[in-house]
Amino acid sequence: MSEEILINVTPVETRVALVENGMLQEAYIERTSRKGIVGNIYKGKVVRVLPGMEAAFVDIGLERAAFIHASDVACSQSGPEEPSDGPKTVPDIRTLLREGQSLVVQVTKDPIGTKGARLTTQLSIPSRYLVFMPGVSHIGISQRIEDDNERTRLKTLIEEAAEQSDDVQGGYIIRTAAEAAAAEDLIADMAYLHRLSQSIQDRIGSAPAPSVVYQDLPLFIRTIRDLIRPQTEKVRIDSRESYQRVIEFVQEFVTEFADKVEYYPGERPIFDLYSVEDEIQKALSRKVQLKSGGYVIIDQTEAMTTIDINTGAFVGHRNLEETIFKTNLEAARAISRQLRLRNLGGIIIIDFIDMDDPEHQRQVHRMLEKMLERDHAKTKITGVSELGLVEMTRKRTTESLGQVLCEPCPICDGRGFLKTAETVCYEIFREILRVNRAYEAENYLVMASQKVVDRLLDEESDNVADLETFISKTIRFQVEPFYSQEQYDVVLL
Repeated sequence: MSEEILINVTPVETRVALVENGMLQEAYIERTSRKGIVGNIYKGKVVRVLPGMEAAFVDIGLERAAFIHASDVACSQSGPEEPSDGPKTVPDIRTLLREGQSLVVQVTKDPIGTKGARLTTQLSIPSRYLVFMPGVSHIGISQRIEDDNERTRLKTLIEEAAEQSDDVQGGYIIRTAAEAAAAEDLIADMAYLHRLSQSIQDRIGSAPAPSVVYQDLPLFIRTIRDLIRPQTEKVRIDSRESYQRVIEFVQEFVTEFADKVEYYPGERPIFDLYSVEDEIQKALSRKVQLKSGGYVIIDQTEAMTTIDINTGAFVGHRNLEETIFKTNLEAARAISRQLRLRNLGGIIIIDFIDMDDPEHQRQVHRMLEKMLERDHAKTKITGVSELGLVEMTRKRTTESLGQVLCEPCPICDGRGFLKTAETVCYEIFREILRVNRAYEAENYLVMASQKVVDRLLDEESDNVADLETFISKTIRFQVEPFYSQEQYDVVLL
């Protein structure tokens, strides 16, 4: 599998495209005016404790107060515990926090919609190969490193190195990128994390509350730290200044990838390669067309994302069951790509076309699992339910692509539908009757959109005449070009 990373940098925003086999798989956008804050560490102030929710609001200097749950405070008090079969007990939030208290926190989830940022007191500082957790003794390892010998080697190496670092206490998570990494590279990573941790601790001691004490790297540097892998063939950057900064980072931390980073000076915009711009536009649509002729409908709501599959124009060749099976298989591949590309998170419900054959159900489910293995975000997927639905979750830390690039429609207020001209006409009739009972007027003027006025003067003209007779008043109409289809005003004359 060939993989390329394209980085487009402008003064107002940075965009990153992850392309696999010539097809866009993931897109990341960071705007100068609205940068993501996941990973940032703040010294905040507790502004409100909510015993009924076992949570608290913390002022970290943003427009909206951030949110922290008692479990995210408790874990930092006692450190990660060994897994147990019994239920987890969450201490009373009032025993952990009090209003006005200063608190060092890290952002785990960006503000999304009307919700503030999500916080934890368990700090974690990432580098290329490791994540350092100050004040914790636990050492974990990425589940994506499957070779038992390699897992043992890495864990032993980190444990031995940690024992020799008596001056720094902390736990580690060994990242997927550490697989096959040399011992000296891992130890150098640990030394870097120790220096950074000490610097953060020094800033915490002198910083006022609320204030930021540590900011994660900019997007184009995080891309190199988190996304570049041995199978990555090229990283192309269209900004010379950003390219120089990336080269400095690569030469210090990931020297083995130095020959893969290149400056792209081409006249053709970098995102026109592999039709990245077109794919981003398609990712904003509800409908995803399948090559076979079928299609997938994706609807994102605040509660969950629902996905529906239809055969569409695909009629198959053998029988109905085979047609449904092939459509579902193709849809499973398309859905896994769309989840990554659109950065959809939270609860996701997939309504595959009903399959009678259990073997077909198993193969479609396995295809979805296999495709999701490439996803950088953590996913959890259930089997096919009695209703034929597949339920899954995908970890959400930042806004989806649609939430970054779009806003709710001001005309329909995010419903996705408009009242018909007929419906608006009948609302106008009811409004005229209401106003006529409440006020004295000689005549009425109705101001509305062109489409509504046209209908009032044409299809509804008989109803208008009947209404004029009923109220013994004349009704006039005026087109307001700037009114939406649902807007109207009834003016007394």
